Amino acid sequence: MTRERVIVIDFGGQYNQLVARRVRECNVYCEIYSYKIDIEKIKEMNPKGIILTGGPNSAYQEDSPSYQKELFELGIPVLGICYGAQLMMHKLGGKVITPEVGEYGKTEIHFEQNGVLFKDLPDTAICWMSHFDRILEAAPGFEVVAHTADCPIAATQNVEKNLYTVQFHPEVLHTQNGTQMIYNFVRKICGCEGSWRMDSFVENTIEEIRTKVGDGKVLLALSGGVDSSVLAALLAKAIGPQLTCVFVDHGLLRKNEGDEVESVFGKGGAFDINFVRVNAQKRYYEKLAGVTEPESKRKMIGEEFIRIFEEEAKKIGAVDFLAQGTIYPDVVESGLGGESAVIKSHHNVGGLPEHVDFKEIIEPLRDLFKDEVRKVGLELGLPEYLVFRQPFPGPGLGIRIIGEVTAEKVGIVQDVDFIYRDEVDKAAADYKKEHGCDPAWKPNQYFAALTNMRSVGVMGDERTYDYAVALRAVNTVDFMTAEASEIPFAVLQKAMSRIINEVKGVNRVFYDLTSKPPGTVEFE
Repeated sequence: MTRERVIVIDFGGQYNQLVARRVRECNVYCEIYSYKIDIEKIKEMNPKGIILTGGPNSAYQEDSPSYQKELFELGIPVLGICYGAQLMMHKLGGKVITPEVGEYGKTEIHFEQNGVLFKDLPDTAICWMSHFDRILEAAPGFEVVAHTADCPIAATQNVEKNLYTVQFHPEVLHTQNGTQMIYNFVRKICGCEGSWRMDSFVENTIEEIRTKVGDGKVLLALSGGVDSSVLAALLAKAIGPQLTCVFVDHGLLRKNEGDEVESVFGKGGAFDINFVRVNAQKRYYEKLAGVTEPESKRKMIGEEFIRIFEEEAKKIGAVDFLAQGTIYPDVVESGLGGESAVIKSHHNVGGLPEHVDFKEIIEPLRDLFKDEVRKVGLELGLPEYLVFRQPFPGPGLGIRIIGEVTAEKVGIVQDVDFIYRDEVDKAAADYKKEHGCDPAWKPNQYFAALTNMRSVGVMGDERTYDYAVALRAVNTVDFMTAEASEIPFAVLQKAMSRIINEVKGVNRVFYDLTSKPPGTVEFE
């Protein structure tokens, strides 16, 4: 697809994906590349703008990530953020030093009226700082257009050459008007029209799929999660009965989830596709019997999925294409996009079934972030309960059950999780009905887990010795960090009461207050 684009050059910054997401929120397509990208490739892409990310190094050290000076002479607008700002100054004749005091967290910043990035914004704002080095002298031709109490040079500009730097992080939500600053850069300075929209993406991608597939057959492993569901809907719109979806129900899904997926994609559903549901619950429970180590459970669940998928694929026969729900964060986190450390491997990126007979892989969602995938889902007419389904790990409830996985334990955690989510949803809906907005405490993700702890309780004047369950709720922007949500105590109390009264085998309820780090969002 021919489209205007802005590129992000990554120097190892933790917010590289956030930068790209903020650009796309301005309806401008954006991609992330390592600082090792060849300048000839940049010239070939002819981006409308370039953004340099932060990073943990010192720009003036010889072994630090760097880029050739020619980048700033291409005539393409460049915005340097944090390390990117320091690198630009260092390369163009400014001076960067390591002071005695760094600057971290929320900081008040003061803007000059002639700052192009800050046009029509208030003179002061709270911004997010995260740096130890700072710019001591701006490069020749640059003027200082912002400062803080501890950072005399917090932003610079060379309007004639379209070069801009900010020491703070406009991409982080803690920075007031940060998204507007990025908008000013990509839409006003770079001159982007803002044509990157999900309706045009759907229309263009459907045509691309039809052209590529022709009269071929496509096979998709449908998990029921957001990504695979949106991909199934997109492929169904494009090629209809040429698509076969294999839905492996491993018995580790949330309550009623398997039936919900089948109601949308199965016989009588909204999409004219071949849908195969494999009820493999018993097979999985037998395989997982006696297994308690978390990583062993993960690998076993994933490997068994591949085996079942291969078995079903052989029944279908040769197909021309294998479709995968790879999305852009999968690519970046697997080390294939930017320069940041590999966060985790993804089964969609390099972990393919070895014995499935197909000619080529198609990944229509590979360029999209999760929020963009959801927009595509709505555009395609998927029901909201599928589109806005909470993140769910590939191994499912297998890693929300501490210790051995059994059918009994799965039933317990399904019921507890259903009640908990139901009470949180009802409380949030009541608040919104009364106040016209979501409550501040509403979490991004909330679920229940079954601990391997059993404790003594008293129910109906009788002694019990049953399981303890843990309720988890977090607020996060990017899932790299997360904080426990402050759900009102009355909501938790109501959920607890229902759980104890309605779920057999549970006599104690915990609420997990752990942030990430040091914890993780999931339990295993």
